[in-house]
Amino acid sequence: MLLFAPLIVCVLALAFDHLMGEPRHLHPVVGFGRLATGVEKRLNTAPGNPWRSLLAGLFSVILLTAPMLGLAIWVSLAVDGLLLVLAQVVTLWLALSLRGLAEHGKAVAEPLREGDLEKARDQVSRIVSRKASALNEQGVAAAATESMLENGADAVFASLFWFLVAGIPGVVMHRMVNTLDAMWGYRNPRFLYFGRVAARLDDLMGWVPARLTALTYMLLGERTLAWWCWRTQAPQWDSPNAGPVMAAGAGALNVRLGGPSPYPSGVKHRPALGGTQDANAVSVEAAITLVRHGAWLWLGVVLVVTAVIFLVVR
Repeated sequence: MLLFAPLIVCVLALAFDHLMGEPRHLHPVVGFGRLATGVEKRLNTAPGNPWRSLLAGLFSVILLTAPMLGLAIWVSLAVDGLLLVLAQVVTLWLALSLRGLAEHGKAVAEPLREGDLEKARDQVSRIVSRKASALNEQGVAAAATESMLENGADAVFASLFWFLVAGIPGVVMHRMVNTLDAMWGYRNPRFLYFGRVAARLDDLMGWVPARLTALTYMLLGERTLAWWCWRTQAPQWDSPNAGPVMAAGAGALNVRLGGPSPYPSGVKHRPALGGTQDANAVSVEAAITLVRHGAWLWLGVVLVVTAVIFLVVR
């Protein structure tokens, strides 16, 4: 029973996510984000001073993560049996967002399918930072497809990975670091140095999960094209983790992503990713399906590995 506990936790957490989704009120990640906003306003007082800003960012990361990580470690050591399994299930469920990901993606795909571009723009503005009003139909679909692929890595596969590797402390630490990177990891005057520690920690914690995610997308899609995109297009991407994930995902779906994208600060020219087909409502839904099937694949792999270990040690 103990050997199969990680598999049981993953299955139950994904089941909770499927049935209930994310808590609508009092979500701990939302609360952590609000706390991080308050800390940043108080401590990020010298963005023009590189060393002072960098040290303030380091101190802020430690201040925000150390108490929660300590609590997670204490729970893992002080609790056992069914109570520990329950704590693991709840923690992983709160870190996962497969249903939320699908809901956001479908909210964009449905108006696109119906020809309601304005509604699709409004919905995509909720999940990406691009200037939605400047996006055409293909641009909206591409933005949503990219969001599904990239957030599949952060909100689904990385959470599963860190639970399997380090239990509750791993899940909690990754979710905190990923949240701080999402809030502070901007290359603008205010966060260029202050957010650097959070950004580098997120790169470090996401390195292995991102490549496992890329492998997952490749195995479940057009393998040859996905592999080619991963090897040739991903290195051109700024992010060491988003590049492999989105390149392999775009290739797996044979959809064209990347390229020029409008942001409030101007047009950002990004390397092209994927194949030859334009993004549309179908590609958004296909990306959701790819992430969902990937989660099932991971459960299958965990089952096989657990069964092999069981047969060896019995």
